[in-house]
Amino acid sequence: MKWRWVIGAFTTILIAIALASRSTPMIPFKFGHIISKSSCHCPQEHRYNGIVEDCCCDYETVDHLNEEVLHPLLQDLVKTPFFRYFKVKLWCNCPFWPDDGMCRLRDCSVCECPESEFPESFKKPYHHGLPSDDLNCQEGKPEATVDRTLDSKAFRGWPETDNPWTYDDETDNSEMTYVNLQLNPERYTGYTGPSARRIWDAVYSENCPKYPAEELCQEEKILYKLISGLHSSISIHIASDYLLDEATNLWGHNLDLLYDRVLRYQNRVQNLYFTFLFVLRAVTKATDYLEQAEYNTGNPTEDLKTESLMRQLLYNPKLQAACPLPFDEARLWKGQRGPELKQKIQAQFKNISALMDCVGCEKCRLWGKLQVLGLGTALKILFSVNGEEHLHRTLEVQRNEVIALMNLLNRLSESLKFVHEMGAAAEKQSEGKIISPTRLNSLVQRMLASIIKT
Repeated sequence: MKWRWVIGAFTTILIAIALASRSTPMIPFKFGHIISKSSCHCPQEHRYNGIVEDCCCDYETVDHLNEEVLHPLLQDLVKTPFFRYFKVKLWCNCPFWPDDGMCRLRDCSVCECPESEFPESFKKPYHHGLPSDDLNCQEGKPEATVDRTLDSKAFRGWPETDNPWTYDDETDNSEMTYVNLQLNPERYTGYTGPSARRIWDAVYSENCPKYPAEELCQEEKILYKLISGLHSSISIHIASDYLLDEATNLWGHNLDLLYDRVLRYQNRVQNLYFTFLFVLRAVTKATDYLEQAEYNTGNPTEDLKTESLMRQLLYNPKLQAACPLPFDEARLWKGQRGPELKQKIQAQFKNISALMDCVGCEKCRLWGKLQVLGLGTALKILFSVNGEEHLHRTLEVQRNEVIALMNLLNRLSESLKFVHEMGAAAEKQSEGKIISPTRLNSLVQRMLASIIKT
């Protein structure tokens, strides 16, 4: 019996070595991945078919509209001065537990620049920045630079009212700072471990209804799907701009991460599409308000460009023809439990927004606050306004909420585009995994050691 086991084990080793040696030769991908020479693929049918659940558009139409219309317009829009700067309170105490988050990389910090680096028109009296002689935090890195919109004439005519769906007091400017989003991209920061996991655990376990569950109503499922879709989008942005080699500062796509965190779970991709359509519906519902709004930053040329881009987005004929109603919010909050249910879900989302103060990475906190505020603004537009025909008279949205809303839509648009373009390659790469030489070596050594012991 002993020798039979030895012969069997030895045969297994030989088979493993033979399979490894016969595998397709591997070459390094330009972003640091290992992919096979045969990894090129032809266009294939869409992996998701039919209508996006709880929405009014199908997957293929969404991808087509995003590629042809929405993504190009949004990319130009968020680079304009009006949408480039976001007002945020970065220094807050976590209301739920002591802040113990640690970031592994400098890239997780949002570094503010001295006032001397900014034009006079960008400054305000309440600016609380670093001392003017403190240049250490920049370390020569342009991505560490933080800009501020500080012209008192910018954004005239916007109301100062709090969003009932979110936690931060947007009317309190005392601890707010303006951040240039173009210089602080959402990407991999090294923020991992128990602190990061605790944020998402708290979001799902304490504030987000369990799903799927038969006893859940449609409204509660929608809250889960929105958070899940946002989570997917954040994971996709980390995977699309990942630090592959810290020693050489090599950044690129991490397709393994894309597959492991998102693509392998069908519902996470579906919820990404749902969240995109939900936010898009909020933008289209607020068309009159957004068209009439002032996008004044003191730069007439750029301001006219911003207004033009907004009109192109809001009145695009392709969008209106292919997907005139991305999501139908009129179906919700019906029956006797409607008002009570809305208050319950509003309170749950408010708790989720408060959790953003517990994120232990400044850059992650910046993008978490922006995107949660954007989602809260979408909820406010869809569920806090009665009657679309009177929308321009009853809706009050702050400039910061509009900035967050459009930047969120852009982030979701980028996530859809990345999944559409790289999803097949990521899935194929995950299917074509082979045992690495190191791992095979370790396996062989363990088996040989086991044979010798017997």
